[in-house]
Amino acid sequence: MVLLAAAVCNKTGKAIISRQFVEMTRSRIEGLLAAFPKLMNTGKQHTFVETESVRYVYQPLEKLYMLLITTKASNILEDLETLRLFARVIPEYCRAMEESEIVDQAFPLIFAFDEIVALGYRESVNLAQIRTFTEMDSHEEKVFQAVRQTQEREAKEQMRKRAKELQQQKRENTKRGGPAYKGIGSSDFRSSSSVMETALPEPTKPAYTPPARPSGTGKAMKLGSKTKDVDMFVDQLKSEGQNVVSTSSGKPSAVSRAAVPEVNQESVNINVEEKINLTAGRDGGLQNMEVHGLVTLRVTDEKYGRIKIAVNNRDQRGIQVQTHPNVDKKRFASESCIALKNPDKSFPMKTDVGVLKWRFQTQDESCMPLSINCWPSETSSGCDVNIEYTLEQEDMELNDVVITIPLPHGQSPVVSDCDGEYNFDRAKTQLEWSIPVIDSGNKTGSMEFSIGGHPDDFFPVHVSFVSKKSFCDIELIDVQMVDDGTPVKFSSQVLFFVDNYEIV
Repeated sequence: MVLLAAAVCNKTGKAIISRQFVEMTRSRIEGLLAAFPKLMNTGKQHTFVETESVRYVYQPLEKLYMLLITTKASNILEDLETLRLFARVIPEYCRAMEESEIVDQAFPLIFAFDEIVALGYRESVNLAQIRTFTEMDSHEEKVFQAVRQTQEREAKEQMRKRAKELQQQKRENTKRGGPAYKGIGSSDFRSSSSVMETALPEPTKPAYTPPARPSGTGKAMKLGSKTKDVDMFVDQLKSEGQNVVSTSSGKPSAVSRAAVPEVNQESVNINVEEKINLTAGRDGGLQNMEVHGLVTLRVTDEKYGRIKIAVNNRDQRGIQVQTHPNVDKKRFASESCIALKNPDKSFPMKTDVGVLKWRFQTQDESCMPLSINCWPSETSSGCDVNIEYTLEQEDMELNDVVITIPLPHGQSPVVSDCDGEYNFDRAKTQLEWSIPVIDSGNKTGSMEFSIGGHPDDFFPVHVSFVSKKSFCDIELIDVQMVDDGTPVKFSSQVLFFVDNYEIV
């Protein structure tokens, strides 16, 4: 048996799909298919029609025909058996015997045809085997999916446990705080400020590990290595997913601490921390921006317990400032000074105490620290992506800036231009663009790359950075003794960092 071609055609001989199993020109197969309807009109045959060179074996499929073209020397009984198998394959992939449905499932049907016939000869397969072969069931894929589902379940369980711990901690803090004023002992001050401090980062650990950057000049991409064994592949996935804390993909971990150089802390140490949450649109416009700030005080020498702190508030944006309940609000309003209500009491020793906090919320685009313009342009081969940053607050200096762009799965970017460094994270399918410093001398920069995909695949873009300058421009300028105004030597650290910063 030599099967030349298999085709699904309409009654006029137009081929919907056609698969040739031997070498033949396009004009040759089109001529054979065009001759088929004319031969059927003779009415001499009902299941096959012969010419001088070939045999047509066909079966009606409603308005279409399943047609096989064979040599005249082939076994007609085998031809009919093969035809029935071809005709049974069509309903497996098509819900209706219509031209549009056949066209939609053209590739699966052609793959199934190749499983039935190879090089013109019938393969010993049945319908179930064809389905199994074309599905290409992969053991490695099952292992990957199982590991990924396990990681997601573990991450969700960790989040639930953490949520319960935070709720329990909040209840305990509320019980310890109490509405009644009992003086200003160390435990009272700490308990009443604990709720305020819970919502902000722990101020006692100012150092953090900056985001990893690729080595070298940044002009070569770092690609993940291939594993040759399933077990090694599984171990690699486990190691990559060990630190997963949410099911969302492509979003970088929020930077919680700044790369502030270590300073020698004096007996009076002041920490100023701010965090920003920002969401902006990809076409421009600020959807929401919130900045939360907290000032914490730590006194380690009892002789400096009774002090006052001078505050210089140069903010012109209209932030909301709130002092601790045990701080003298009238004195703060009139003198911009942080001091206790009871001047005979001392600040708690050797513990971080929140004394001042503020909040700023706006939808004014001019208040953004850093604007991101991501512009994907569709091409015949995918997308050309141009992305640029602009420092909107020229008086600020942003350090360790990382702009993370999600990428389509299974694609690798080709970077043609980049200000700074970049790293392609294959495991997370994202491109990380790193800029060490953005300031007035380096207020703009751009990167350009090409990759397959759709413009929606490159959002949301996430940004992380740290700064040693307060966004709301509140400065602790002086510390003095309450009794005689004697200056007190103090140390201070300022940290402005990103909690969430995305362009959606």
